[in-house]
Amino acid sequence: MALVLNIETATTNCSVSLSKDGETLVLKEDNSLGYSHAETLHLFIDEVFKIAKLKPIEVDAVAVSKGPGSYTGLRIGVSSAKGLCFALNKPLIAVSTLESLAQQVGFKDGYVIPMLDARRMEVYSAVYNLNFELVREIQAEILTEESYSELLKESKVYFIGNGVEKTKGLIQHPNAVFIEGKLPSADNMARLAEYKYKKSDTEDVAYFEPYYLKDFVALKKKS
Repeated sequence: MALVLNIETATTNCSVSLSKDGETLVLKEDNSLGYSHAETLHLFIDEVFKIAKLKPIEVDAVAVSKGPGSYTGLRIGVSSAKGLCFALNKPLIAVSTLESLAQQVGFKDGYVIPMLDARRMEVYSAVYNLNFELVREIQAEILTEESYSELLKESKVYFIGNGVEKTKGLIQHPNAVFIEGKLPSADNMARLAEYKYKKSDTEDVAYFEPYYLKDFVALKKKS
């Protein structure tokens, strides 16, 4: 039974949880502040420990959402997690952001496609089956009216994440189910982090980097 600190900063949702044996004990998150993770993340970490009446040294591991997602958000989350691992001498666990997001869908048939908004008509997405096994690798893809057409012919397809807004305007199919208003959360990292901890599936703290999927592109300010 592992006590794990989970950190999720891949989107605008700054989310922190403490979990034990794969179950969330305390969750603190806020999506209303935009990308203010640099200001709020450590406050949330302090708060979950205070609520749980535990000390950071008591955790068995630190888990972080590894991406894909916001370049800045991922960098802040991973840097904080690595700092804690160094300071506490604890292992680092990396959890796929899209796999964690997919865990929010309860479904009995078909597929789930977690998707995060990228630039223009592009999303970061993956395809999982009923057992949350990856059946199509994570990609940065440009959406069209024909996206996922073969899957939709076959069965129900559940779309979740902040990429849903642009997707539902393109895909018109009775088998498409759009789950809106959902973002990756540290709450859904608990079971995945516990599974990795039991397998000793940890990262090299010194060399681990987020899974950005695409190179960072700085946008020029308008004059």
